[in-house]
Amino acid sequence: MRVKAREFRPRTGTVTHRIVQPWEPLRHTTVNSPFHDRWGYLVGDHDGLSRLAALFSFAAFSRHTLVHVPLRTSLPRAFAPGTPVDLVLAHRATGGLRPSAWPALRARLRAGRPLTVRTDERRTADRAAVWNAARERRDRQRRWSEAERIRPVVHARTLFLFGGRDVFCAAAEEFSTAAGHGPHQRRALQGHDALLASLTPYFDQCTAGPDGTELDIGFQAHPPLHRFRPPAPPASRRPPRAASP
Repeated sequence: MRVKAREFRPRTGTVTHRIVQPWEPLRHTTVNSPFHDRWGYLVGDHDGLSRLAALFSFAAFSRHTLVHVPLRTSLPRAFAPGTPVDLVLAHRATGGLRPSAWPALRARLRAGRPLTVRTDERRTADRAAVWNAARERRDRQRRWSEAERIRPVVHARTLFLFGGRDVFCAAAEEFSTAAGHGPHQRRALQGHDALLASLTPYFDQCTAGPDGTELDIGFQAHPPLHRFRPPAPPASRRPPRAASP
């Protein structure tokens, strides 16, 4: 998949950061802070969820890049409680970003150069399968390294998701699932949202679980709904008619 984006390289002291944003805003995709009542909800249309899947995949294989998805100014969703926030994806291993330093860094994102983000869906699916296989094994053993899961942090109306290659690939598959199945939901044509996936299983043990932070993913077609059409079912041939006697 290809996604149009823009690249920034602001400096803080002697450090140059590479920050990538989608070229066009995801106007019909929003996320509220998951630290409001310990539940967050990211809901979007097919375009928004598909591009998020690509951006998670891109972030997975871009170790020294910050992926910033502005969502605070997207169209509000009345049923999503809490504060709307932006989204930032960063690798945990690099340790190159402190949330407290983000507001000053974000203020410098004024002029970016055009960039085309390319993702490999097969490679993403392969790494997601590796993570999910390890998840099943380590869930049985109850042995998890925090670095192998996503750590969510909210600061300055921004949700930071710190993770690694394989867990970001697994998260990308969740967005692909929501984007692919969302238009087929029965009530999609009436504008209702549908809960289809979740990032909660990918959060580290200190925030996930029954009393931890949850972040679910939903689909909702954007208005005007008369222009929305779910994907058509695959065409099938009619059986040949019997010959007349």
